[in-house]
Amino acid sequence: MSLGDEHDSRTNEGFGGSGQTRTRLPGTSEDVYGGARRPVRTSRSLIGVVGVVVLLLAAIAFANKGGGAEGASDDTGKSPDSHPTAATGVRPVKGSEGGIPTGYARDEQGAQSAAANYAAALGSDGMFNKERRQAIVATVADDSTLDRLQSGFDADYSAEFLGHIGLNADGTAPAGSTFVNRTLPAGTKVLKYAGETADIDVWCMGLFGLTGEKSTKPVTSGWFTVSVKLKWNGSDWKVLETSQKTGPTPVTGDNPVSGSDEIADAVNGFGGFTYAR
Repeated sequence: MSLGDEHDSRTNEGFGGSGQTRTRLPGTSEDVYGGARRPVRTSRSLIGVVGVVVLLLAAIAFANKGGGAEGASDDTGKSPDSHPTAATGVRPVKGSEGGIPTGYARDEQGAQSAAANYAAALGSDGMFNKERRQAIVATVADDSTLDRLQSGFDADYSAEFLGHIGLNADGTAPAGSTFVNRTLPAGTKVLKYAGETADIDVWCMGLFGLTGEKSTKPVTSGWFTVSVKLKWNGSDWKVLETSQKTGPTPVTGDNPVSGSDEIADAVNGFGGFTYAR
């Protein structure tokens, strides 16, 4: 079954100190239309504001010099002076296999990044095509569980299941429609970390459905949590198993629903992301 697929009640039971990801929220502005008018600033207060901005820019520039893994050296040969909870975190991975980032740091942040990226890959539309699915699983799975995970996913994505959700036998969408299946991690949480193993929860929002005038399964969104068990294989974090549960689900906003064509244009025009720090 696909991660985040609300149309099928099965879970991937066979694929089967705390830390959290940091999310920066945009600042709010007081100068809004219809709001109170800002008081006129004196030259002294303006100088103070400029000074604060200069200090902030200097702090940002200093922080961006860091980013290496704990204990590692940056380009200048100096150890990065960044707090573990800083937004920069550890240096993002540079390796990639089949479009999936690999080569994570052997620490809690590395495990969180691996879990987020693997949840996105296992919850992508590539899982509905046999060749792409097997390549994805081979990239993220630990050698000790690879065969079991491959056979489990192949059974989940059967021809019967693909037909039930309106896809062709090869996982493609019918003519005139676009298949949408994306998993978008919103955050991660370390449940257990023991150096060689890690249990990570990944809170996600998912998009699933078919666009097109004749589609009976329009694109919907849902919230769910993917639990990922990881093992350090000597050079990288790999998946032992994963499971999924619904929520936490926020209140739905009052945005007007977009038409099928607009959704299709968005899916084809906006590329997905990887989630390594």
